[in-house]
Amino acid sequence: MSDTGLSWSERLAGIWGRAESTVTKIVLAVVFALGLVAQFVKPLGDALQDKVYLGGALLTAVGYVLYSEVQRLNAAHTTQQETEQSLTATVRRLEDELQRLNQVLRPRATQGALQAEIRQALEAGGDVQLTAMGFTGETFVTMVKGFLYHLNTDPARRVHLRVLVPDFTEAIDVPGQAGAAGKVSDAPRFREHLRHMVVQHERTLKAHIGRMAERGQGTLTVEFRVLHMSPLRKLYFINSDVVYEGLYKLDLRPNPDLAAVPRPDAAEGDLLDIIGGSRLDRWSLDSGEQDRKNLAHCREFFETLWRGARELAPTTLPPNRPDAP
Repeated sequence: MSDTGLSWSERLAGIWGRAESTVTKIVLAVVFALGLVAQFVKPLGDALQDKVYLGGALLTAVGYVLYSEVQRLNAAHTTQQETEQSLTATVRRLEDELQRLNQVLRPRATQGALQAEIRQALEAGGDVQLTAMGFTGETFVTMVKGFLYHLNTDPARRVHLRVLVPDFTEAIDVPGQAGAAGKVSDAPRFREHLRHMVVQHERTLKAHIGRMAERGQGTLTVEFRVLHMSPLRKLYFINSDVVYEGLYKLDLRPNPDLAAVPRPDAAEGDLLDIIGGSRLDRWSLDSGEQDRKNLAHCREFFETLWRGARELAPTTLPPNRPDAP
């Protein structure tokens, strides 16, 4: 690098920086030589014996050299720390970018993958916690009841099921009735049909409690809670390690099947129903920092709603028994 444009002080500092090591070595070599010669040459030893100021000056020079070296090492250490921090920040930014790209490019999970993972968790035994939030709980109940029926004998197995669904005893716009102007309003008869579906799903799962105990398949607990909300988001938790997340689709049905679904209350208008989509996102503890953040967010979201929900109100339905798949 050229010295053009440098001040005299900067040039002198540069010259001294390059010469300091050589000068220091010469001074220390002279001190060593004088001490060694004075040890064996008596006149020189006698001459130096009382030279306190000279000794002090030499010690000061040595102390200065040591101080300069410590300063240089401290500066080098500080620079190294700053470099390491910069590298750490760069690596973190790269990891975040890779996670973002992974979210964009990653394949979506399927309903089949969710079923396989739930079955694997149940068959593994031990403490199993399965949690779902959805429209009526039909998808979750349909999956789980078949797996519970075919479990092997394992008295130590403990299965805890939690299901959160909308409170269909209160007016709700979605699902509901869509008028001619596109406005959506409550459909009480259809909502009552959904409420009976939820109650039936709860009874279906609870019917397995006694059957599992009799067959030695383990202990089963079932909790259904309801909350006044529009069910547009679905969540499926497998223990505390994995969550599947998805969104429902809206389906405007001008001619609902009267045999399965009651018509909206008004003579005119379509039924704005909710149907399950097949695309899911899977977040797990062992899939990177972003997945762990998404899992924690979903868990916090669900637990907040669960604490604010209430137990499902009982209703009168025909006696039920565990369904054999």
